[in-house]
Amino acid sequence: MSKNTKVSVAEAESEKFHFAYRFPLKFGGRVVNDVTVFRAAITLEDKARKKTAHGLGEMTMGTAWAWPSTNLTPEQVLRTVVALAERITAAATQLEAAPHPLHLAAELKVVAKKLASELEAAMKLSEPIPDLAIALALSPVDIALHDAFGRLNDRNAFDCLTPEMIHGDLSTWLGPEFVGKHFADVVSERAKPTLELYHLVGSLDPLSMDDLNRKIGDGLPETLEEWIRQQQLTHLKIKLTGKDLDADVGRVVEIDRIATRTSPGKTFSYSLDFNEACENEDYVIDFIERLDRLCREAIAKLHYIEQPMLRDLRQRKEVTMHRVSRLKPVVIDESLTDLEMLKFAKQQGYSGIALKACKGISDSLLFSAAAKHYGMKIYVQDLTCVGGSFMASAAMASRIAGVTAVEGNGRQYCPAGNKDWESLYRPMFKILGGVVPTELLAGRGLGFSWPRNILTKKYADMAAPLTP
Repeated sequence: MSKNTKVSVAEAESEKFHFAYRFPLKFGGRVVNDVTVFRAAITLEDKARKKTAHGLGEMTMGTAWAWPSTNLTPEQVLRTVVALAERITAAATQLEAAPHPLHLAAELKVVAKKLASELEAAMKLSEPIPDLAIALALSPVDIALHDAFGRLNDRNAFDCLTPEMIHGDLSTWLGPEFVGKHFADVVSERAKPTLELYHLVGSLDPLSMDDLNRKIGDGLPETLEEWIRQQQLTHLKIKLTGKDLDADVGRVVEIDRIATRTSPGKTFSYSLDFNEACENEDYVIDFIERLDRLCREAIAKLHYIEQPMLRDLRQRKEVTMHRVSRLKPVVIDESLTDLEMLKFAKQQGYSGIALKACKGISDSLLFSAAAKHYGMKIYVQDLTCVGGSFMASAAMASRIAGVTAVEGNGRQYCPAGNKDWESLYRPMFKILGGVVPTELLAGRGLGFSWPRNILTKKYADMAAPLTP
């Protein structure tokens, strides 16, 4: 690419799909039974080379996580975020031509904030659209931009993060502290062959047949015990209340008992998610100490602790995580909306960050670079991602240095959203050996083809080649 090369969004379209869950997911006191998937399709144009390429981006609209409103109904929140996503997608064609999707995404982020304010007024909302919900609405277009840019250059999108292709260093987005810093420090040269799969254990999930009140009967595992046995799982993400110490400790003890009984020769790893519900650091300390007394074996298996406190850390600056982080890594998730919050979390004693593709590929890459610079750990999770959204999340995780596992719970709760993909990428959704085979994600764009049956004729070039 020439140093003067710039790309622009020639076309942008969107559509949405609805899928029912096979089993309700409970977290943070909320129960989710279905999902809307938003898909953005964009056409990038390089006028200098007289070349165009399509890109697709999907994301599950997990509004119960991104905007847990107490004033608006879940239906109102979902309708608002989808409307915002539609407006952001349409606005992409008005962006100024730029060298790389990182530049386009930064410009679109400003536009998205303005569109959110306009939508708040138009819909007469009783509260502002939070930054996390805006990031969610923006993410499908952001993902599509990176996909299209890779295809435009006949390369994998993560190979397009060189100084030559982004036209400079990270200081453009992260400030003067990052002069001379590049993505080579945080993005691996090639995808990891496999990543461990983090399996979610929701608050309602039956652990063994003793907990199963009603069988679904769809052929998939119905208890944690069955999931571990069938897919040889070793990594479990455990949802906890953050309010009932006895229940939280007991839940982990029981999960550890079932895991070790089911696969006695396996080494398990647990991440704990309190979903912002803990009152203070003492709750987490008490939890760790009590668990240590009751089940010392489980303590050694604790990989990290996620977001114990409410998402706006500045609301209670006196509450830090210094004592917890001396015992186990503790990371931010919902709090991670910008660079300033990342730096503030580091100051407050947090050990690392949890990335999600639902905040966009661009911000995830930039947050990764910042976390690496500040000596923080990096983990990758999802938002019950299905289909293309899970593929994008896994592709991103496979290229970020130091990441060894990726969350993928769409296969548990919403297999209907993966059905069209299984003929192309069955090992990504029907897990064997407890790992995701990310070596399959080394192609053009974000690394994967799309199922032919879900594409219109316009985007047929993004499908897998027909086999003779």
